[in-house]
Amino acid sequence: MRISARADYAVRAALQLADARDAGPLKAEAIADAQDIPHKFLEGILNDMRRGGLVVSQRGGNGGYRLAKAPDEISIADVIRVVDGPLVSVRGVRPPELSYSGPAESLLPLWVALRANVRQILDGVSLADVASAELPTRVSALTEDPASWTNP
Repeated sequence: MRISARADYAVRAALQLADARDAGPLKAEAIADAQDIPHKFLEGILNDMRRGGLVVSQRGGNGGYRLAKAPDEISIADVIRVVDGPLVSVRGVRPPELSYSGPAESLLPLWVALRANVRQILDGVSLADVASAELPTRVSALTEDPASWTNP
């Protein structure tokens, strides 16, 4: 699985909004500066997040963006799906829509299992979890294996 720059920026912007939840709306420029995200790219991402119901925008001098729901009600998966679509696809196709034959036949259950694991992790972690640096135990446990931090 590859996390796109778009998904990474969207999650970081959402976390910035979660952190500033009580301070009122944040301007796109402030989010971009705080997270070192290209401003124009972020504008498109914020528009997708607005259309997806994750953020609301307010015009005017005191305008900007804020989360549409509480940070504990928005999962990391929610953010990624809004800006990038399905969490796991194979050649742009969702696993249940694939079919294989011969020795590759058991590849389909492998892709489905991969999707289930990705969903379990990303759906199970909220913006509030990440913003508070309190990841769920099952997620933190995965990072304790030193091999998790290396590239084979």
